[in-house]
Amino acid sequence: MLTDLEKKIITLMQTDIPVIKRPFLEMAEKIGITEDKFLGVLKDLDKRGLIRRFGATLKHQKSGFKANAMVAWKVPEERVEKTGNIMATFHEITHCYRRNPAPGWKYNLYTMVHASDEDECYAIVKKISKAVGENEYELLFSRKELKKTSMKYFED
Repeated sequence: MLTDLEKKIITLMQTDIPVIKRPFLEMAEKIGITEDKFLGVLKDLDKRGLIRRFGATLKHQKSGFKANAMVAWKVPEERVEKTGNIMATFHEITHCYRRNPAPGWKYNLYTMVHASDEDECYAIVKKISKAVGENEYELLFSRKELKKTSMKYFED
């Protein structure tokens, strides 16, 4: 069972976090508590297993990136973890995960690459391909963003 305060904090955490030096202070002040209390409740929710993931969504267009591509890679299963760990070190990659190949689709490792234009995406992917020794891949460029929202567990 969640307390009213826990529900208020979870509701705030579902919104955009202010891009300032101490965002949790500002959020705490919105509900009339101290920053230490706010962070303490978050830590307790995490410890109790009620918060399993804390993520941020980058609005890449506002960050200067004009092109992004999901790159689907075919990687031998025994190399997926090692290859994915190497790929994840590239600062141009914001997502890296493994999926089971679907019928008619041989790819099992996926990365999201952001760049200033599509040519730069291709150049980045070639660099990554060389670094990991994998050359079977497809670039799937985003053409239109249809949805980018987070799960909402509580509403105001």
